[in-house]
Amino acid sequence: MTDPYAADPIADEIVDADDLRSTRLERQADELLARSEGRSYAPVTSVREAVQEDVRHGRDWARSRAERARETIQDQPLRTAAYAVGAGVLIGLLLRR
Repeated sequence: MTDPYAADPIADEIVDADDLRSTRLERQADELLARSEGRSYAPVTSVREAVQEDVRHGRDWARSRAERARETIQDQPLRTAAYAVGAGVLIGLLLRR
């Protein structure tokens, strides 16, 4: 015998107050993170815009890391040259085998 009341409820008909609360909290968290990163929080209207924004952030990150590396090389040229020679020797030994 089957239970007539055991039918699966339709997802659209179920509205849980906890789900609404968590969605609201997620939006607030996104806004706080965006403010702390110094960018505006605007809902993305397309995937293309989202990808372009991610690429922009990636470029900014790479530029800041490259600038930091340049400064370190200029501040400590002997140490960085020694690291480069050491890395070259290790790579050469590994490739030789």
